[in-house]
Amino acid sequence: MGRKPISQSEYPRYPLPWRDFLGLPAALVLHKPRSFRQDARRCLQRAGVPLRVSGAENIPRGGPALLLVNHYSRPGFRAWWIALAISALVPMEVHWTMTAAWTTDGRLRSKLLALISERSFPRLARVYGFTAMPPMPPRQGEMEARARAVLQILAVARRNPPPILALAPEGQDTPGGVLMRPPPGAGRLILLLSHLGYALHPVGAFEEGGAFCLSFGSPFRLDLRTTLSSKEADRRASEIVMRAIARQLPPRLQGEFRPAQDVEALSA
Repeated sequence: MGRKPISQSEYPRYPLPWRDFLGLPAALVLHKPRSFRQDARRCLQRAGVPLRVSGAENIPRGGPALLLVNHYSRPGFRAWWIALAISALVPMEVHWTMTAAWTTDGRLRSKLLALISERSFPRLARVYGFTAMPPMPPRQGEMEARARAVLQILAVARRNPPPILALAPEGQDTPGGVLMRPPPGAGRLILLLSHLGYALHPVGAFEEGGAFCLSFGSPFRLDLRTTLSSKEADRRASEIVMRAIARQLPPRLQGEFRPAQDVEALSA
């Protein structure tokens, strides 16, 4: 039998300490750069987040490195805590790929938040030096914006000295925080970055024993046959990356990427 899903009462809520971001509205209006790493470190200290880290020896100390993390979330825990915690741990600024807007579920409050985010998130990305990518699932007419975002990521990747990049291949919240397959194109982007010399660092984000956990896995590179079609290379790269992330997660969150032997044991 698999472990039951986390209940809302089993783990605490993680409200943001907004007083640590009092200067952010002015920075958004004035396009004034801020250090996300400094904000993240203050935020985690102020909020008293019970953070448990494993595989700390695999945290990159410099680029070229690409951090690949699952998009874990639940009511009371938003995925931005993953970016905050990782950025607080890495010893230099991390260039994140973030959503350019929240998606809406059709309710009035959701529509208003999505409208506000469409205007504020691109500004937030500029303030922190991130890349804003149109949200998943893709909406009609966003292909050009997605292509521009990919070109921006590749331009950042070619900087000297090379940076540390980070992204969540799934690109959206997932039911129960269970790992899901990334959208088409995610594997191809990661493969391009690997060809540029970027070591891939899988990271698992989850909650266990009342603590927020980050598990950093050993870095690796993608080495796929050049005879593969673009579509097949995209699929294979995504599969390899998600299985690497799954190995950093407890079985209840691995989804379809759970190792075959674990599936056999559960069904026995």
